[in-house]
Amino acid sequence: MMNFKILFLGITLLLAGLAQAQQASDEKPNFLFIFSDDQRYDLIGALGHPEVLTPNLDRLVNNGSTFTHAFNMGAWNGAVCVASRAMMISGLSVWDAREQEKNFQQMADEGRFWPQLLEKAGYETYMTGKWHVKADAESIFQNVVHVRPGMPNQTPEGYDRPKSKADTTWQPWDQSFEGFWKGGKHWSEVLAEDARGFLDQAGKSESPFMMYLAFNAPHDPRQAPKEFVDLYPVESIALPPSHMDMYPYKDSIGLSENLRDEALAPFPRTAYSVRKNIQEYYAIISHMDAQIGKILDALEETGKMENTYIIFTADHGLAVGHHGLMGKQNMFDHSVRAPLTILGPGIPKGKKYHQQVYLQDVSATMMDLAGIEKPKTTVFNSLIPYIKENAPSAYPNIYSSYLNLQRMVRTDQYKLIFYPKLNKILLFDLKKDPEELRDRSADPTYQGVKQQLLTLLAMQQQTLNDPLGPISF
Repeated sequence: MMNFKILFLGITLLLAGLAQAQQASDEKPNFLFIFSDDQRYDLIGALGHPEVLTPNLDRLVNNGSTFTHAFNMGAWNGAVCVASRAMMISGLSVWDAREQEKNFQQMADEGRFWPQLLEKAGYETYMTGKWHVKADAESIFQNVVHVRPGMPNQTPEGYDRPKSKADTTWQPWDQSFEGFWKGGKHWSEVLAEDARGFLDQAGKSESPFMMYLAFNAPHDPRQAPKEFVDLYPVESIALPPSHMDMYPYKDSIGLSENLRDEALAPFPRTAYSVRKNIQEYYAIISHMDAQIGKILDALEETGKMENTYIIFTADHGLAVGHHGLMGKQNMFDHSVRAPLTILGPGIPKGKKYHQQVYLQDVSATMMDLAGIEKPKTTVFNSLIPYIKENAPSAYPNIYSSYLNLQRMVRTDQYKLIFYPKLNKILLFDLKKDPEELRDRSADPTYQGVKQQLLTLLAMQQQTLNDPLGPISF
């Protein structure tokens, strides 16, 4: 005879399990957004540079999905991060963001930015780190700790160096120069402490959360404790394939010694000065990576890791010796391209997507995953269709710009760069020449490609309200 008590108990447990599963599926996901500063797209060990020691960023790449071709749309001043972050918070394209930047505080007061939309949907929002946006962070996020400026203070000793191997006046671990050490503790370490403090509270709360963690690293002054610098002996640093003493067009495209970023290393670029700057770049990335590890460990301790999307990107890349340049104010991939990785519920592990995207797609992605309709003013798109359907890129081609001095359009295979002051075109076949070493603009076999890209650039200029106007060539 059937034991009805056992049957009843079994049905009760089954229903309870189903209810629990339904509740879990209805639970809103959390978001941990990590935003670095000046990090080149491939400077994560797991993305092809094993000499860069990033075990925690490797952890994200290996357990999530990476978009290998994520770009910044450009900048209207030398501080490229300002435009990148303005686009990130507003969802506006580069020239519309410049136009509307003066209204950002009013937009914040009206609750129009995506962190505020998440708050309206029940999220607790948190921010610490670099801001550099023309609206008060406190008016956009519920919880704000340290609001850092665009960069830590640089000192005169930090420029035009090193002149030789004997030039050891400025050292990355010397706290007397302040910079990242201002206040007594490295800013990357402070950010990790801030994040751990909030996660300790969030672990006890039933509300979903969104954290905006913006490192100033690896922006200059590239300072890190000595043990991280010692990981990278200068003599072991390889020079970039595009290393050169001087970029020939630098003065006409706004990259002379008068540009702060370019003044960091001596002109002409020496092999030693480039290696030394790369050493310090790698060291501050590894130091930041260690802090990211502390944040990930704290998230695991909350028990909410399984229902949290972690997104990592940077505001743009950086040259640090590529093409004889040091900064990010150029149209080469090392500067307009950034790392972009996402992991969390339903995200494939260790997968790479090669569709061209903009790094600012991050904001639309979070809104999509939170079930929030993105504002009509948001021109960027969710990354989820690529992950779910392997959809083609939402952008037939990628545009970028710098002041009125440089323009770029890029397809999967080709890139055209235009320097208006010189009426100069550069054309690269990226499949054959990923390091962008051979200009093919005068090659007869590429004239059809050049005309197609000029047409695409003119179309992008019109669509994006480019103040330069259509180019004539």
